Amino acid sequence: MSTTTEPQPDTSSAVPAADRHDVIRVHGARVNNLVDLSVEIPKRRLTVFTGVSGSGKSSLVFGTIAAESQRLINETYSAFVQGFMPQMARPDVDVLDGLTTAIIVDQERIGANPRSTVGTVTDTGAMLRILFSKLGEPHIGSPQAFSFNVASVSGAGAVTMEKAGRTVKERREFSVTGGMCPRCEGMGSVSDIDLTQLYDDSKSIAEGAFTIPGWKSDSFWTVRLYAESGFFDPHKPIRDFTKKELDAFLYKEPTKVKVEGVNLTFEGLIPKIQKSFLSKDRESMQPHIRAFVDRAVTFAVCPECDGTRLSEKARSSKIDGISIADACAMQISDLAEWVRGLAASEGGGARATMAPLLTKLQHTLDSFVEIGLGYLSLNRSSGTLSGGEAQRTKMIRHLGSSLTDVTYVFDEPTIGLHPHDIQRLNALLLRLRDKGNTVLVVEHKPETIAIADHVVDLGPGAGTDGGRICFEGSLDGLRASDTLTGRHLDDRARLKDSVRTATGALEIRGATANNLRNVDVDIPLGTLVVVTGVAGSGKSSLVHGSIPADAGVVSIDQSPIKGSRRSNPATYTGLLDPIRKAFAKANKVKPGLFSANSEGACPNCGGAGVLYSDLAMMAGVPVPCEECEGKRFQTSVLEYRLGGRDISEVLVMSVAEAEEFFSDGEARIPAAHRILQRLSEVGLGYLTLGQPLTTLSGGERQRLKLATHMAADGGVLILDEPTSGLHLADVEHLLGLLDRLVDSGKSVIVVEHHQAVMAHADWIIDLGPGAGHDGGRIVFEGTPHDLVAARSTLTGRHLAEYVGG
Repeated sequence: MSTTTEPQPDTSSAVPAADRHDVIRVHGARVNNLVDLSVEIPKRRLTVFTGVSGSGKSSLVFGTIAAESQRLINETYSAFVQGFMPQMARPDVDVLDGLTTAIIVDQERIGANPRSTVGTVTDTGAMLRILFSKLGEPHIGSPQAFSFNVASVSGAGAVTMEKAGRTVKERREFSVTGGMCPRCEGMGSVSDIDLTQLYDDSKSIAEGAFTIPGWKSDSFWTVRLYAESGFFDPHKPIRDFTKKELDAFLYKEPTKVKVEGVNLTFEGLIPKIQKSFLSKDRESMQPHIRAFVDRAVTFAVCPECDGTRLSEKARSSKIDGISIADACAMQISDLAEWVRGLAASEGGGARATMAPLLTKLQHTLDSFVEIGLGYLSLNRSSGTLSGGEAQRTKMIRHLGSSLTDVTYVFDEPTIGLHPHDIQRLNALLLRLRDKGNTVLVVEHKPETIAIADHVVDLGPGAGTDGGRICFEGSLDGLRASDTLTGRHLDDRARLKDSVRTATGALEIRGATANNLRNVDVDIPLGTLVVVTGVAGSGKSSLVHGSIPADAGVVSIDQSPIKGSRRSNPATYTGLLDPIRKAFAKANKVKPGLFSANSEGACPNCGGAGVLYSDLAMMAGVPVPCEECEGKRFQTSVLEYRLGGRDISEVLVMSVAEAEEFFSDGEARIPAAHRILQRLSEVGLGYLTLGQPLTTLSGGERQRLKLATHMAADGGVLILDEPTSGLHLADVEHLLGLLDRLVDSGKSVIVVEHHQAVMAHADWIIDLGPGAGHDGGRIVFEGTPHDLVAARSTLTGRHLAEYVGG
């Protein structure tokens, strides 16, 4: 987004002149789209960075300030230790001083390891294990006896030691008592694999019997390994295998074999599938892989541990009648009360010695409640947390920290929060500041911008139109400025004068997913429906967990897009295919030449455009390839042109520039132009066609996915907080897009907290009244007018205040 005149920076400051020396000083920053940017940020203040998506906020805060702070901290370790740490290059900036230790609290999902839970990624799980190992009756052992990630094993082995100046070996017995359920191995569920989904037993392996995604007939590591293993006849139909052959085919333990002179490890199909697919978190899988797993594998709660992941012995030890499995299954707000009761109860001996631990555990659990996550349980898989929930979970460990004078960096911490919860989050940010810390927040919500001591507004537009400081100063100064953010800071949407009439209904009956309480609801079709409620009220459970996933429903969320740094908007949307064909036709050559991942790749850098030098403990700095000068293609390929541009010049175009380029003349490509129009419609006109997907934010990823689904006729679209990452000025643009989607024949269901989207809805479904077991009910369904008039729910009261009703 660009403006005709660039606003002049306001050099006024919310910081007194006497404190001007106490700043983080950035001069000449050129990370990504920053244009020799210079700024001084006051320490021990709360500074909010604003600006349109793509204006350079993250490049300044995360890519420059936080990145250099972390790099300098890493350099304080010995060269030996640095060799085991991720290496970071110095940001492209002339001067960067006044830095303090940076703690980044971002929206990156917490690891998708299926063994990872809310309890394991915070200190709470470890503290509970210590508590039960000391106070549990009967006493069963050390803390690891309560860990579902530690198996119980025993045996004997040789131990080498020094005795009387000589080395001796002794045989020692050993025993480890862990809490892992032996049946499910601590996973909480057991699986049964449908063999008919893995292969067609009427065919031989040589005839292509496998029906597993990615198992191509010429794959050296899979199909050819099975065909040439020597354990069965690859030319015999699988149904004709002998018992011995079938057993080896399905269950054989890992065994070394030689295939075409290469030593490989063969193992049976069942353990192979379990390692390749079932050891991964389902939510992190690509859609076609997830569909295959859903077809081929039936998951059931482990009958031995009832899904608790823990052995019977671990579950037998209790404190006041509560086992560690019971404690981990409690809603955290309830667990906090239980721990408070333990701390208040009288008792000497072991219970008295646990007082410091109980105090620490109680404080941590109370922090969960305070930050709006009291509805979670400690046994909740961490991979199922949303980006906003993950960021707030990471905040927990810092709220009780005694550290001061550090820099906390937050990336849109209000994502996923109801207006009611934003007030509590603001209080936590201010508490961090009041302890003497510097708090840097990238944010769009006016409620959080309002608490800033200092505001830095970047822009004026996005991409090459951004990267400059448009304003620095106080909130009042921003409001009075002529910047895009200042002009839209007090924007308020109006309630719609009229709403659409439903063309039908999507019926949900008896929904009980997670905390839903036997919910019956009809979702109107042919309309814009907004599902809202406080965090944890059951919105996602209703929309994602209860709506039948038939062919007519497309769910578009903010999850990461699979792909390497070579993947970009042009490859993801299919835009590059018609462009390559047009280049090939115009120059009478093969389309493959115009792929940096195929025939046209520069042989020196393999089409990456950069080379990484190995500097041992120092960061391997990416250096532009001297052969192709960073353009990724062979020199001969760049001689071919379309509309006066070579393929590398096309890939550095922004979406908006490319939309104009491919609309007319020799470069007119209708198929490409249609895709580019959709990308512009979803507000991504500033992205370059070749920008790596790994650099996109959650909101940008969702809008990119939306652009790929807009062409389909009819159907039901489910959007998960589409305002994430959107500037105030772009919300109105989004509302227009949602209207066009509905008017084109689609039914749009939006899970959203932004009041402007609520006000624009045809129908609102509000869940609550609270979170966790205090939610899971429909507390309102009707038009926005009726919701404001009733003021019967938290959402209704906040929406009424927003529209001034």
